[in-house]
Parts: sequence; structure tokens; C-alpha cells
Amino acid sequence: MELPQYMLSCFCMLLLQHGLCQPYLHLRPVPSDSLPVVDIIEHPDPDNDPKDNDLDERALRKKLGSHFDPNFMSITLPQLDDSPSRDPNSRFKPLGAMPNDIKRLDLSETPYGRKMKLGKKARRKFQQWLWSYTYCPVMYTWKDLGGRFWPRFVKEGNCYNERSCSFPEGMLCKPVKSISKTFLRWYCQGWSKPKYCTWIPVQYPVISECKCSC
Repeated sequence: MELPQYMLSCFCMLLLQHGLCQPYLHLRPVPSDSLPVVDIIEHPDPDNDPKDNDLDERALRKKLGSHFDPNFMSITLPQLDDSPSRDPNSRFKPLGAMPNDIKRLDLSETPYGRKMKLGKKARRKFQQWLWSYTYCPVMYTWKDLGGRFWPRFVKEGNCYNERSCSFPEGMLCKPVKSISKTFLRWYCQGWSKPKYCTWIPVQYPVISECKCSC
């Protein structure tokens, strides 16, 4: 079987448009096609930092309400799961249903019209291989937003890009979907002292899906 020719045709059918997302710059997000969010530059000034009485957990949880999502935010830095029983390759295994683009591939002939016989078992194995090779997992890590955010830790997503996701090489995993999580941001107004400061809700975008794209 001429599998390299099949692969070339398959990847021509798997071209995807990558979506526009929003980063989080300064105080609020602004339109951009760049995710994950760039690090926020905070100018050190004790007058702009929340005091101990501004960090009452019960009051802040009440203010954030149902927006508090322990799956994506934390008050303290969570421990990483590095137990020996955890399979390090599990995050690279495709999840969910096989994409329709791969299911519908016509493997009965080459791109040049030559008829080929491929049994059901071989067809299934090739589809599984192709799915695994082009799969783009979201790699999550905990990021410290600093003391002017509550909760201060967010689970941020990144697209895996240590290798090309296409054959021949050239395509990379890129973000196509994001979700927004609500955090509290400590915001101070005015130049005179004492300043008026309060917690305000802000949206923080998190990559939720990556796909192989040009």
C-alpha cells in the first residue's frame, strides 16, 4: 500500500481555520488573535495592593458567587499530579469521537486515481494513527496572576507545539476555542491618598481546544 500518498491527501482535507481569541492585557481583555494571555506587567506600589482586610475569603467568595470555578481557579497553588500511577502519555491520547474529516476519508484510491484495496481492520488502524498524529491536546498549567487578582491562580491552557502535527511537517497546533472565567481584579482610582480601591469582576480567556492548522 502507498500510505505516504494517502497521508498527503488526508492532510489536504484536514486544513482548518484557526479562530480569533481575546488576550488579557492590563485591566481588561482587548480583541486579539493571540492566546494564551501575555503576562501582565504590574508596577510595584503598596498603595495599589489589597490589604489583609481586603482579602477575606468568605467575602470574596460571596462577591464572586457562582463564577468561582475550582477546576480553573485556586486561592493557593495546587499540587501537580506526579504520582507513579499516572500515565504520562495519557494527555496525548485523543478524546471524544473521531473527527468526521477522518471518518469520511476515501481510502479506496490514491490521489492519482489508482484503486486500492484496504480491509476494514487496516482502514481502522490507519484512521486511528492519523487521528493520534494530528491530535492537538490542550496542555494545562497553573499560572500565578499575582496578589491583585482573586483567586490569584488560574489553570491556563496551551497548545502542544513540540513537534509538527502534520505529515509532511509544516502544520502546528493552534487555539480554535476559548472559554472565559470571571476573576476579581483589585482596582484603584485617583492619584491622591488615600485612593479609592475595590474588587471588580473581569473576564480571563482560557484556551479550551486546539487543532492542527497552517
